[in-house]
Order: sequence, then structure tokens, then C-alpha cells
Amino acid sequence: MHNNSERPALFVDSSRFSNGASNDVVSFNTSATVVACDAEKVLVTPGPEWWMSKYLPSYSAARMFKFDNPNSYNWANNLLAGLAVLFYGYDQGVMSQVNLNEDYLKLMGIYPTTGNSRNLAALGGIVSVYYGGSLMGALLGGSIADRSGRITAIILGVVISIIGAIFQASAMSITWMCCARVVTGLGVGAIDAVIPVWSSEVSPHQARGSFLAIEFFLNISGLSLAYWIEIFASMNHDQVMAWRTPLALQVVFLLAILALVPFFPESPRWLAKVGRVSEARTVLQATRKDGVEAELDAIVRSVIHDQQQAENNSYLRMLFPRTKSQRELRWRVALSVWLQIMQELVGIGVITHFLLPALATSLTSHVAIDLIQGAGFSQGEAKLLAGFNNLSYMFSVLFAVFTLDRFGRRSTMVWGAAGMALLLLIGGILDKYAQTEGPNQRAYGAGVVAMTFLYTGTFGATWLVTPWLYPTELFPTYVRAKGGAWSVVGWSIGNGIVTMITPFLFQAIGYGVLLLLFGLNIFVIPFIILMYPETSGRPLEQIDDFFSNATSWNVFIASKQIREQGFTNHRWTRKYHGGIEQ
Repeated sequence: MHNNSERPALFVDSSRFSNGASNDVVSFNTSATVVACDAEKVLVTPGPEWWMSKYLPSYSAARMFKFDNPNSYNWANNLLAGLAVLFYGYDQGVMSQVNLNEDYLKLMGIYPTTGNSRNLAALGGIVSVYYGGSLMGALLGGSIADRSGRITAIILGVVISIIGAIFQASAMSITWMCCARVVTGLGVGAIDAVIPVWSSEVSPHQARGSFLAIEFFLNISGLSLAYWIEIFASMNHDQVMAWRTPLALQVVFLLAILALVPFFPESPRWLAKVGRVSEARTVLQATRKDGVEAELDAIVRSVIHDQQQAENNSYLRMLFPRTKSQRELRWRVALSVWLQIMQELVGIGVITHFLLPALATSLTSHVAIDLIQGAGFSQGEAKLLAGFNNLSYMFSVLFAVFTLDRFGRRSTMVWGAAGMALLLLIGGILDKYAQTEGPNQRAYGAGVVAMTFLYTGTFGATWLVTPWLYPTELFPTYVRAKGGAWSVVGWSIGNGIVTMITPFLFQAIGYGVLLLLFGLNIFVIPFIILMYPETSGRPLEQIDDFFSNATSWNVFIASKQIREQGFTNHRWTRKYHGGIEQ
């Protein structure tokens, strides 16, 4: 544990920065860490240590894995993050088939659900309380990550998730299950808030999008894995084990993460923030091919700026600002939360959590009976179609590896929404005719399935990753974890609303749901074009320039304002091709 009253400051000789040496020349000072960058001496003053830190597990440089080259280390870091996101995908997908198990529904006291509004609402409630827990867990995890480190917050999130998963697998009543879902949500919310932040901070800035895209390939792998495990589990004549086993398997992923994460590096930005600059340099040297001192210089200068904004480091001030810098933070919070809500508005939760499970089994006819009735597919065929859609969805994410960093965040989301809108429009029109008996009914149904496959593939290639990547780039170091937490708040709000209203929406308008989603995809495009600055390729520290020097939420007007203030890299509507600004 590091206590500020005992932690000496470091004076780093400036000559060491010119030759790239890794050992600091130090003289002890009891109040601050002084880092020389480009012959200038910069003061880093560690903040007060949180009183709970001494009771929490923490990162240790002595335990950190050693690799031969930075590329290997970056792959290891992002595979760990991918394992955490794989669990998140599995956890999200596991309830879709559990909710169809007759034994489970009877034990929860909500069978039958068909034609029973009370049971249908209770089923949606069991799913949605998870997102209430994830909302609270995100705020808690973000706070701990800022105070005690990203690694500490991840470990705590994993431990809480293990407790929740055990309680879910052993649930004996609806109250028990709801409480277990909330506990699991608390842990997963903390993990989801911190993992993208940690991943972006330990990754080179030129490849943040690619690495996160790979992680979300594993995320959808988890979703697909949950579906196929439950399909095979449903073949078990013991229907009790058919739903308890998939829930219990969550623990396997969590134990693997818990065993590995203590041996991985802490965020260099968080280490610099708390005055552990030498350790930050060590992490950068392990994960960067070159430019270590230049990046450390940028990080330290950002930390100095952040220290002057310490009063802004609270959820309350990020939501209800009093000063200009706090209003800048609210701007970033609004962009993060709204982007996550828009991700749900484009319809992926409706398609993956309701439409596809409905295609896979007649037990969900209470959800989408008007949408799927008479589409011409047997139950076995529908199950295979839904499973193969998950697989195609998974592989579509690999396209984001190439598109996010090559074409930028804005273009990827705009063209993605336009493509999904077209597919949903065609799918909605075809589904209208697929609900009418006749010789072409199966052909129309096949067209709906094809549009669904293409829709989920387009979403995976464009919109799946960006709303998680974007918030990690928007926020300054001192509130970056809290910024990630706000992102999960938006995700929780969007998912919570979808899981509660979609069953009733299908009953009310049937195939019109797809046409509604078409309109919502068109609806989100102007927001992306007008409100969201392009962050691709930019060092995280440079993004502060946009929010500090622009006053308009219109990104085109804001770019003009920044240009008028003399900034050379002012085109925030386009991908940035430069390096670290000196």
C-alpha cells in the first residue's frame, strides 16, 4: 500500500529525458514529485490517500508479468480485457434461454407467461433489475478506480460478480433471483466501467480502437457461447440442471480473471496521477515501442492540469456544474450517456434479446407472437438460425478492427446507422407479408431472417464497439474512470428501458417494431454528425483541447472556434493523423 505521508517525492534529472534512460536520478522531497520533461521541471503532487485503500487489494509492480516485446504485452493486456468482456457477453446472453425454461418459470412463480400480464411483467423485471445493479456498480467502480486504481476496482468487481453468480445458480424464489441479479449487476457494472478505461490507458493511442474491437469480438463470442451452451443444456432431461448449469458457469470466467488480473500493469495515467511516475514509466516501457518519454511528458503535464481541477472530481459536480471546467465535464457526460442510449435505440437489444429468442422457440410467443407466427420455420430450424446469427454477429465485429482506427468513430457510426436503417426498413416490409398465410409466406420469412442477419452483422461492425471506446477517450485523467462509469449508466438506462417495454411493444404493434427501429436509426444520425468530435488517432491528453477551447456543442462550429484560437489541428470532424503534440 502507498501512503502519502510516507511516500517520498522524486526529483528527476532532465538529462535523463534526453537519452531515454529508465533509471531516475532522485533526491527526496516530502511534498511532491518533480519530473523534468524537455529540460523543464514539472511538479506532481500526489493527492490524499483514500482511507479504504489499505483494506483493498492493489497493483504491485513486482508482480507484473514480463514479456520480451511491447506487442506481446499489448496482446496480453487486451486478451485479459477481452476475457472480462467475454464474461460480460456471456452474462448478458445467459438469461435469454433461462427465461424459457419451464422449471425455472415455475420455481419463480411466473408460469405461464403467455397471456398473463402479471407474469410477463415479472419476467421483464427479473431481467431489468440487473441493469439497476449495473448502474450502481458503475458509479461505485468508477469512484474506486479513481481513488485506489483500475486494478483494484476490477478485482472488487470480479469478487462481487462471483457472489452474485453463485446466488443466481442456487436461486429458489423470485426474490432470491432478483437479489442475486442486482448483486451480479453491481459487480458487472464495476467491471464494465473500468475495463475499457484501463484497456485504453495501457494501449498505444494509435491502436485503441483496434484493440477494443478485438475485445468486443470476444464479447459477442461470450454471447454466442451462452446461447449454444444453453441449447445443449436444454437437451438434458433434468430441466433443473438445464438452467442452473449455464448460470453456474459464469464463475469459471470470473475465477480466471481473478487469478490473472493481479499480475497485469496498472494504468500509467493513474500511477502518474498518484505520484508514482517511475512506475508509470516502467509500464510505458513495457507496452510502447518508442516515444516513452514524450508520452510520459504529456501524461505528467496532463496530471498537473488535472490537479488544478481536483474539486471537479465528483459525480455531483459532473452532473450539476458550478464552474466552466465542470460544465465541460457535464458536456462529456452528456455525450457518453446519450451515445450509449442511442446504441440501444438503434435496436440491437430488441433483436438479440427478444426477436431472435422468439424465433428460436415457441415458448416466447408471448413476446412476439404477431411477429413470428406462421413465418414458416420449425422450432429446430429457428433455433439453428438464431445460433448461426450469433456466430455471424461475432465475426462481424472483426471488421471494426479495421474500420474504427482507419475511418474514424464518426464515419463508422453514421454509415452503420444508415445501413441498419435500410435493412430494418426492408425487414419490416417483408415481415408484414410474412405474417400472411400463402405460398410465399416462407420466402418472406426467409427474407426477414436474412435482413436480421445483415442487421446484426452491420451493428457488430460499426456500433457495438464505438459507444464503449468513445467515453474512454473523452474524459481527462482525473475523472476518466468516473467517465467510464457514466457510460455504463447510459448503457444501463437504455437496456433497462428496452427489457421492460419491448415485450409489450411487440404485442402492440408486431412487425411495426422493425419499422419503428428504422425511424430510430435515422433519428440518431444527425446527433452523431453535429455533436460528436472525431477522436480517432488523437492522444488522450490532446482531447482536452477541444472541450477547453470550444463553447458550441455543434462540432463544426466548435472546430471553427478552435481554429480561430490558433490551433493547427482543429479539424475535429475528421480523423487525426498526427502524433503526440509537443
